[in-house]
Amino acid sequence: MLELGRGALSKMSVQLGAPAQYFFRLDDALVPVNPLIGKTLRLEYLGAIHCTHCGRKTNKSFSQGYCYPCFKKLPQCDLCIVSPERCHHELGTCRDPQWGMDFCMTDHVVYLANSSGIKVGITRATQLPTRWLDQGASQALPIMRVATRQQSGMVEDLLRSQVADRTNWRALLKGDADPIDLIQTREDIFDTCADGLRALQQRFGLQAIQPVADAEVVEIRYPVEAYPTKIVSLDLEKTPVIEGTLKGIKGQYLILDTGVINIRKFTAYQIAASCMQ
Repeated sequence: MLELGRGALSKMSVQLGAPAQYFFRLDDALVPVNPLIGKTLRLEYLGAIHCTHCGRKTNKSFSQGYCYPCFKKLPQCDLCIVSPERCHHELGTCRDPQWGMDFCMTDHVVYLANSSGIKVGITRATQLPTRWLDQGASQALPIMRVATRQQSGMVEDLLRSQVADRTNWRALLKGDADPIDLIQTREDIFDTCADGLRALQQRFGLQAIQPVADAEVVEIRYPVEAYPTKIVSLDLEKTPVIEGTLKGIKGQYLILDTGVINIRKFTAYQIAASCMQ
């Protein structure tokens, strides 16, 4: 086996391409993953987790890579990150008001994506198309630009009365999703939710919540040679050494002939990655 690198694992870096290009992030090193498809890949958990924020050794990772003290005090681990409509910055109770200004009080995009089927989501404007790639979307379309994270959460909350807001990861890894007419879906949702959208615009101002009328659908291909016939989830906690032939990469998942592993789940784990020459 040839060692590719070792260190603290982070979610894979990914770039839009034909197909998408993936890289392991081990400490500060980037290791290309696409060239490993078809080869035997080995991931070994070295038995240590170091908080991605403070570096403290921790027995358990909280919120994908944090120790418990950081999980309890950092704003990026607060409940409103998962439920942005519950933002409490204006109440003066944000865990770090300046972080909230920098992260949450910036332009966000509400989008439609097709990964395991149609879904609605939100992300900072600067995180496109990374967010779509991380979710394994095969199609994506920005539909609204919103002034703050809280407001984008309110728009998402309104739209998910018509569209799901979650991805079925098992369906994602069984094959490519059937194509969807995202432009028509956008128009149907806007028609159905017109009253609710107008109410939000009246509350926050027309400039704060704006439809994106001229966006084009982004089509994304992933480097997958073969999808699994049966989904077997691999866990480095239960099996510290995972090995198999790499069949593909989609979202943050490696598809091996022995099972699938969500790399993002093991953020901050000390890992050694190797492959057969």
